[in-house]
Amino acid sequence: MTSARFLVVLDADSTLIRNEVIELIADEAGRRAEVQAATEAAMRGEVDFATSLRSRVSALAGVPLAGLERVRARVEPTPGVHALTAAIHARGGVVGVVSGGFHEILDHIAPGLGVDRWRANRLDVRDGALSGRVDGDIVDAAAKAASLQEWAGELGVPRRATIAIGDGANDLLMMGVAGLGLAFNAKPAVRAAASLVIGPQDLSEVIPLLP
Repeated sequence: MTSARFLVVLDADSTLIRNEVIELIADEAGRRAEVQAATEAAMRGEVDFATSLRSRVSALAGVPLAGLERVRARVEPTPGVHALTAAIHARGGVVGVVSGGFHEILDHIAPGLGVDRWRANRLDVRDGALSGRVDGDIVDAAAKAASLQEWAGELGVPRRATIAIGDGANDLLMMGVAGLGLAFNAKPAVRAAASLVIGPQDLSEVIPLLP
């Protein structure tokens, strides 16, 4: 696709899907409690996201690739996601997802949820198990904002015709560069900064806001 009427970019964890994937992977390592606490602090903006992600991923060292299959089976789409992506496509829009989570999960679930393009972090693998490191550059707040702008440029979509939907502090830059920034299932700082706050945890509530 070379052009679109508008572009909607969502965060993945706790937005496109109901889960925080890194916590599901941490279950496989028996370290969910510590990873969950660190994730919540990062989403509130209390710590640098990239530093926090590296620390949390280090707790995943040793999880076998078979564990990722179990994680994918536990992922729950957010209510209304299929209705929203279908409505976006029916109106000539494109759905993007940019995530501080992982390609290893998104590559499997995004197509079935109606997502057209996505970007996320990659987990380094050694000898059939996670090494505890991120492979390549980290998708942080700046990368999320840059992705929205890059995709809009590729699609010929003006900034005013872009919508960003997120829940955490690392979504604020993306929401700020979009024509409309929507806080969904969001932390207080994100709700305060958003153009609009979506109350129910149902993505179909976004449909009336589409161009």
